[in-house]
Amino acid sequence: MDPHERIQAASGFLLQAPPGEINDVLNDVRNIISDDDLLQEGVLPALREYNLAQFMTVDVPGTDHQSIVSEAARVPDASDEKERFLDPRSRTSFVFDHLSLEASEPREEDPDPETEPIRAALEASTLTYMTSHFHQGVASVFAARDATEEYIIQVVANKYNPTNFWSGRWRSEYHVNFRDSTITGKILANVHYYEQGNVQLATTFDVEIKLPAAIQASNPPAAASKILALLEDEEGKYQTSLNETYHEMGEKTFKGLRRALPLTRQKIDWDKVLGYKLGAELSSSKGVFGSS
Repeated sequence: MDPHERIQAASGFLLQAPPGEINDVLNDVRNIISDDDLLQEGVLPALREYNLAQFMTVDVPGTDHQSIVSEAARVPDASDEKERFLDPRSRTSFVFDHLSLEASEPREEDPDPETEPIRAALEASTLTYMTSHFHQGVASVFAARDATEEYIIQVVANKYNPTNFWSGRWRSEYHVNFRDSTITGKILANVHYYEQGNVQLATTFDVEIKLPAAIQASNPPAAASKILALLEDEEGKYQTSLNETYHEMGEKTFKGLRRALPLTRQKIDWDKVLGYKLGAELSSSKGVFGSS
């Protein structure tokens, strides 16, 4: 396999990395590449794609909070030719290192005075909602770059428990469009359990909500509060459906994957297992040496 093919293989592995395990996968693929300089240069596009898609979080320089690195956060017209990402909460942009997952070179950004009142109201309501429902969650709210009267709400929550061999990530993204009076978005849940095995859950739930006529952009605080109440209801229903699915899988699906009884149609007497084994050995011995 030539170096180009090895880079492609390594990039594919990275893009499928479970939550919180990207560094483990990166360390593993080092053995495939066997060239750290080539590895860093070759897989950097895959790391960038992974980080943006997974809503990677980063400590914002000069603040006490984290922000989400995503396509919505990308600053399209960075004058210094370095890719920058926006933290609307602190009105700061920064350069993000996709390998070390660190932010640097903070720069103040002036918000759009026309969209900022609604964006800030949505952000305040989102942070309140996140604090109530997500442990160690991170949220960012952006004014859409390519659409008027549209705002993007992003929430991510990570839980890593390598001691007990599992990790998980919840991502949700909503486009609030006041012009069309709609909310469209999706919820993505990823869970990896790998104690003596490898079981993964990756699920996506699409959300479509028609905004009631009472929700108007002219009253940002009231509109933001009602919008987050609608999202809370949708996410609550989705979590309930997940719980029901898991219960059904435990009661039906997993049981259907194995036999309730062995082919003899009789349960094994585990107290006699040693006797079964000894009998088999004696029978084998008779076949080889003959019976006395």
